[in-house]
Amino acid sequence: MKIGSVQLKNNVFLAPMAGVTDMAFRIICKEMGAGLVFSEMISSKGLFYNDSNTKELMKINPNERPIAVQIFGSDPQVMAHVVECYLNPRDDIDIIDINMGCPTPKIVRNNDGCALMKNPSLVRRIFREVVKVSKKPVTVKIRMGWDREHINGLEIAKIAEEEGISALTIHARTREMFYSGKADWGYIKLIKENINIPIIGNGDIFQPEDAIEMLKSTGCDAVAIGRGARGNPWIFKRILGLMEGRKIPPPSLDEIVYTCIRHLNLLCSIKGEKIGVLEMRKHVAWYLKGQKDSNEIKNLINHIDNKEEMERVLLEYLYNNQ
Repeated sequence: MKIGSVQLKNNVFLAPMAGVTDMAFRIICKEMGAGLVFSEMISSKGLFYNDSNTKELMKINPNERPIAVQIFGSDPQVMAHVVECYLNPRDDIDIIDINMGCPTPKIVRNNDGCALMKNPSLVRRIFREVVKVSKKPVTVKIRMGWDREHINGLEIAKIAEEEGISALTIHARTREMFYSGKADWGYIKLIKENINIPIIGNGDIFQPEDAIEMLKSTGCDAVAIGRGARGNPWIFKRILGLMEGRKIPPPSLDEIVYTCIRHLNLLCSIKGEKIGVLEMRKHVAWYLKGQKDSNEIKNLINHIDNKEEMERVLLEYLYNNQ
């Protein structure tokens, strides 16, 4: 499929997740077949004020492309300036995505993320200003609305189409739901039936069959997998297999542990050993979830602060469980 001028290999994407979809994880998901990967959300104000930590999130490896960089903010001029001065000149960025789906209190209290959905006129100004200056396709991620009494995802989607947004991702929950309850795939279908730009469905894809069912039941053009990919980058390969009529089995413990070690080495090479090891702790918990004695090894891992020791513990765990 295509988003604007960007040709993608397939329609199975890695959704943006703060603290998860960093360069190391994106590389692994791309190798597993993801047709498009999204960065963690990046503060437009952080870029505007030249914040060094924000700029770190902008690092991209050529192997990740095509990649969408997701920005958040609520000031149309600041966002347009950032696109024009920071994102347009970057040849390694393919798509610019606007975050209007993040539900976390620290984001919405500044009227960013999903809070924008409460102000459709401001949303229109943001879309208009960003699209006007962008030399790359602009996409947006939304939710159904703020809460059950204020479901306006379709209204926002129509504004997006009118203002030249190239594709729209809909997480089929309200902000009030956060990640609880069940995603309402019927709302994805409603948007798809009323909007002509590509629609990317998101929410509750945890098994390869879920992706196939979402595509079939909603008619959406692509799926974006978030929490279902944590510790499970194989989900992309397995979905693509199903699309071709092949059922690829879940990874063996060997595959899980060696991918875990590769992820650890990638993280340490990108962020340094100290940060890499600390950040890898949560990934190990996700990789080993449901495996034999996984709680014991997770407790061990959470007290390790060097790469060599973490590798040793993982390999020992594999040896003891073969």
